[in-house]
Parts: sequence; structure tokens; C-alpha cells
Amino acid sequence: QTYAPKLILLDITDISCIRDVAKEILNCYGCVDILINNASMKVKGAVQSISLELDKKIMDANYFGPITLTKAILPNMISRRTGQIVLINSIQGKIGIPFRAAYAASKHAAVGFFDCLRAEMEEFDISVSTVSPTFICSYHRQPAPGNWEASIWK
Repeated sequence: QTYAPKLILLDITDISCIRDVAKEILNCYGCVDILINNASMKVKGAVQSISLELDKKIMDANYFGPITLTKAILPNMISRRTGQIVLINSIQGKIGIPFRAAYAASKHAAVGFFDCLRAEMEEFDISVSTVSPTFICSYHRQPAPGNWEASIWK
């Protein structure tokens, strides 16, 4: 018998649908052995030039999205007393650099959450890891000056 995996799409910035997608994944596959949180969004610009709305969008993608998905999958891992959760983060979760305030703040928050989660999950034999690479090349087009919305890197 051949196994054909089902494609399940998830927009990590749409916090309201994450629990439903996680439920669909668990209904389809029964469990998640390894959860890799790898989605990310960043913006480059001066603090005073970035709107609060854009700050929130970055926080949704880099912090609330991964923790919402993790919290939705976690009860299944706890009940099975096994699993591995990985956060692909950024060195900017440890240090801030100019013109990356929203991104660095979201990555700092994620590191704090997953550090606490790691300690809490030890008793359930669930491994929680954080990978913090240095700068990487992601696809990006330089926006026109002052067009900060266009400078979002997904």
C-alpha cells in the first residue's frame, strides 16, 4: 500500500486559523513527532518609520504564530510523552541591531518563550530546541525609499 501525504496549508500570520489547521493535521496523521517552527517575516526600517500595525504583523508571524501552533500540537505530544519541537529563530533574538527593532523584539520574545517551554517539557521527555543562525540571504527586493511595507521579507 502506498502512502500519499496530504498537503495542508497554513498561514502562520492568521492566528485565528492555526488551531483548526493543527486539529486537521492531528486528525489526518494522528500525531506530530517533530514540529519545526521555521516561518518568519522581517522588516528593515527606523523605529519611527514603522507603523504599529506592521510591528504587530511581524510579532504575529515570528512570535504568536509559532507559539499558537506549538500550543495546539503540545497536548498530543504530552499525552504520548514524546516529541521534538524546534524553533528556527535568529541571532537577532539574542542581540538587536539598528533598523530591525520589530524583528529583533519578536525573535527575543520567541527565544524567551521556547526557553521556558524547554524547562517545562523536560518531565514529559519532549525535546525543545532553538536554532539561531546569523544573517541569511532571503529573497528580497529593495523598496523605494519610505516604502517600509514593501520591505517586508517573508
